Amino acid sequence: MKAAAIQMVSCPRRDDNLASARALLQEAAASGVELAVLPEYFGAVSARETDKLALCESLGGGAAQSFLAQTARELGLWIVGGTVPMACNAPGKVRNTVLAYSPQGECVARYDKIHLFRFDNGQEQYDEGRTIEAGDTPVQFHLRSRDGHDWCVGLSVCYDLRFPELYRVHARAGADLLLVPSAFTHTTGQAHWEVLLRARAVENQAYVLAPAQGGLHETGRRTWGHSMLVDPWGEVLAVRAEGPGVVAGVLDAARLRQVRMQLPALEHRVL
Repeated sequence: MKAAAIQMVSCPRRDDNLASARALLQEAAASGVELAVLPEYFGAVSARETDKLALCESLGGGAAQSFLAQTARELGLWIVGGTVPMACNAPGKVRNTVLAYSPQGECVARYDKIHLFRFDNGQEQYDEGRTIEAGDTPVQFHLRSRDGHDWCVGLSVCYDLRFPELYRVHARAGADLLLVPSAFTHTTGQAHWEVLLRARAVENQAYVLAPAQGGLHETGRRTWGHSMLVDPWGEVLAVRAEGPGVVAGVLDAARLRQVRMQLPALEHRVL
């Protein structure tokens, strides 16, 4: 199955971002991609954390959800939109939500980001907990590729990447592919992005597909980019450093079986 990470440099204007996403998804579909994954905050990267509240949607309705469903249906793609700000019970907050859509335009899975990013090095400060309510449930969904193979897909978002116990839950559920839509800062991404992605692939013997925001945004924020596809042996199969684009590669079920047979680490788990 051919899959793609869509790299973007989103601006504060949702309509402009959806138009950019549509063009990149069309490019992916034209190249034979079956699964395309958008980055975290694909709908908007704004100047203030509170700006996302104005874009909040309820499940089943809203501009971003309509876009994902319609585009999946029209292009015949599995599309994972990571992420959409979704309504929650906490006042002044949203959930940071991944939504997966089938080629029929049906929403087949929802995952609310569990781990909320906080960082302060004296120059950059972030605290997602101010405007985001954390989720608490790992989520997988199943995708049948055109060749008839059933892929178990584990969902995660950005800062989740630093918590291997989440991915071990996915591995225990049989995940073959781990998705990590992200908006890593340039500072943290430069230090840790690739090593963490490759570690999650190696320790769980699964493909990892990580679409990211990548570049200098209108707001002045700089994201690390380097969207990539990593195979179960930890090899980086495709990567794009910065700028909008499609990072595509083939997920090989035979390669997955080979890695798991020659080094059956998942069977050797004790704890």
